[in-house]
Amino acid sequence: MGMFDKLLANLKASKKTIVFTEGTDARILSAADRLLKEDLMGVVLCGNADEVAAAAKAGGFDVAKATVLDPLTYPEMDALVAQMVELRKGKMSEEECRTALQKSNYFGTMLVKAGKADALLGGATYSTADTVRPALQIIKTKKGSNLVSSSFILFREKDGAEEKIAMGDCAINISYSDRVDKDGNVTLTAAQQLAEVAVETARTAAFFGIDPKVAVLSFSTYGSGKGATVQLSHDAVIEARKIDPELTIDGEFQFDAAVSAEVAKTKCPDSKVAGQANTFIFPLIEAGNIGYKIAQRLGGFEAYGPILQGLNAPINDLSRGCNADEVYKMAIITAGMA
Repeated sequence: MGMFDKLLANLKASKKTIVFTEGTDARILSAADRLLKEDLMGVVLCGNADEVAAAAKAGGFDVAKATVLDPLTYPEMDALVAQMVELRKGKMSEEECRTALQKSNYFGTMLVKAGKADALLGGATYSTADTVRPALQIIKTKKGSNLVSSSFILFREKDGAEEKIAMGDCAINISYSDRVDKDGNVTLTAAQQLAEVAVETARTAAFFGIDPKVAVLSFSTYGSGKGATVQLSHDAVIEARKIDPELTIDGEFQFDAAVSAEVAKTKCPDSKVAGQANTFIFPLIEAGNIGYKIAQRLGGFEAYGPILQGLNAPINDLSRGCNADEVYKMAIITAGMA
């Protein structure tokens, strides 16, 4: 649990409350039982109180100290609807907002926005899109952010030492293309978007005690290959340095040049990142998703995430294949980042 030390210290210093959108799920209830027993955070479970109680009893879970809130009977729903109407600014009618808030993903997100909770963890049964969409519409991106991205923190113990690395984006942005306005003007280039992912992933890495040395990856090292994604990775390094001139970042790199000192001596001997990278940025989601799962399954790393980046509050997504222990750990990550 070494990587959780800072998070646990944060939680002990300032009690936080987390919302679980799927309050009747056995994995959620198991994690909530454990979190409450350890007095790590307040817990809000979304769902019908009788159904939550029945599911908890069936699984032998004690969630008596949790707050159970049902969107269908919530006494302050009118206030939430009014707040959401204002947030959506004509994009959703009052009726559409009321209908959306009957679903626990929207309801839970509005509880965070309204200050009833500090963080949200969902996705045990909801898709990633159904967790991220309410966050984008209600919580919105923080000042200076143009997109939401994700990273994974990977952790393992090897030869008695702890090893941590970060990878992004492995779950949210499928690919990158220039954003244009209605007049056809480019408002945000693909490279600027990938650069933002790199900077945010480095910040997440630093939060977890990693001194980020960021490698923007490709199938090319310093122009050895050609192609659109090669240029994207190359340009993203330039743009990331504009966002954060102090960031230690380089590329584009093939993975071996990023991690092998021997290969780096041959391909890019003057780089301050090559051969020692610990934060890896992928130009496409396919590469990122495959990469972290290879590290997890063949490299023996525990993978924590996806950790969503760029939002005004901690909203995180679970894999639908998660287990109770993963829910417990992601809850600590999510509340601990509040």
